[in-house]
Amino acid sequence: MKLSSKALLALAISSITATAYAEPASQDFVPTTLAGTSAQSEAKGFIEDFSLGGTTRNWYSHESKYRGGTFSYKKHGQTLTDRNRTNWVQGTILNASSGFTQGTVGVKTEVAVYNALVLDRSKRDIKGGSNRTLADSNGDAVDQWSKLGLANVQFRVSNTTLTAGRQNFSSGIVDTIGNRALPSSFQGVSFNSEEFSNLSFQGGVFDRVSPRSEQSLSKFRSEYTSDAKVETDKVYTLGANYQPFKSLKTSFFGANVKDFWNQYYFGATHELGDSQQLALTTGFNYYKTVDEGKKLMGDIDNDTYSLSFGLTHQAHSLTFAYQAVNGNEYFDYLHETNGIYLANSLTSDFNGPNEKSFQVAYAINMAEYGVPGLKFNAYSARGWGIDGTHYTGNRGVVGKGYDGIQTQDGEKHQEYGVGASYAIQSGPLKATAIRATYVEHRGSEFQSDGSIKEFRLVTTVPFNIL
Repeated sequence: MKLSSKALLALAISSITATAYAEPASQDFVPTTLAGTSAQSEAKGFIEDFSLGGTTRNWYSHESKYRGGTFSYKKHGQTLTDRNRTNWVQGTILNASSGFTQGTVGVKTEVAVYNALVLDRSKRDIKGGSNRTLADSNGDAVDQWSKLGLANVQFRVSNTTLTAGRQNFSSGIVDTIGNRALPSSFQGVSFNSEEFSNLSFQGGVFDRVSPRSEQSLSKFRSEYTSDAKVETDKVYTLGANYQPFKSLKTSFFGANVKDFWNQYYFGATHELGDSQQLALTTGFNYYKTVDEGKKLMGDIDNDTYSLSFGLTHQAHSLTFAYQAVNGNEYFDYLHETNGIYLANSLTSDFNGPNEKSFQVAYAINMAEYGVPGLKFNAYSARGWGIDGTHYTGNRGVVGKGYDGIQTQDGEKHQEYGVGASYAIQSGPLKATAIRATYVEHRGSEFQSDGSIKEFRLVTTVPFNIL
């Protein structure tokens, strides 16, 4: 089970609902021309544009399994169980970034130190550790730890930047995930080119991921593999973002995950109308995944898509989203990434074999009522028709691919969530964000996510030193 950064309640809603605009969305065609300015020509200098700052995040979560589900942990050699798990971590990022040097080719560096301080160190509470709290081999919390989260050098010509080292990267297939006390990052080489007014290109080659709650670098593995030891050390990705009309934004990306799969992504968002009267935002996301090379994840042939319609009237947004998986295996993506831009990726990703799902979401922005920064939202989602009985992709090898998925025959599940967030608008704590969510998920007997309730409270405070 994964709570993606787009699926934390507010972000899940905002990704598929219309944004308020003061004017009707323009349907004008946008011609492709060379960018009007060069970012490198405006470089201020390596030292002159140096900055030092970061964020500190207080991350609290309490989970309760029900309908017979339990968490387990070891104490004095015995395995004990109960239905609750609590994680409480303070994550701090200190980021030092130079400016670009002047000249035809600009050079800059970025270094960010990540630090985690565990505030709840009870072995019983953290249940032996997870991707929430780092624990040692005995299941005891590592009280405090640090690592280099970012360490890279960047080269820029005109509006094109090449980055080498440990870095953030964002696309529909490979994307930094930031829904814990600290985010993930990737090691490799990437580029971002914005030489045209409405067309940009991105690409990268990555060999390691720096996980959210680990100190070391790891090879890549899939999120839903039945064998966590199956890894790869090469991910290649390339794509483009194109805005043909002022109201329409599109994204095309492909990725080769060596010996796992080739994956292709297309996404589009269209805006229509005036939110002060009635605005419609339509979102479409599509993934095609096929096995590749040594097929370490088994045979894969999967088509998955989501389609959403968001209506906005002043402070109120109402969204309907449908999602479908066409394949006898999970729709899968890389672990420690947010490479799933599907509308119904919530606490559950609603990505079971042959699964169909539907979500209704409501959000209200209290800025319209004189309280800027305060938002509330709620959603309900249901998934049905999960059928893994036709899966043969592991070719009879136990632990390969998605072994065990064959027990899922007509499985279903449902999820409900409510949330509130507030961003401070001014003063010394400006942009501090406080977010509280409650989610309840209930699955049938063999549905992979089980039945669980979670309350989460997250406070993120940005700071600037220089």
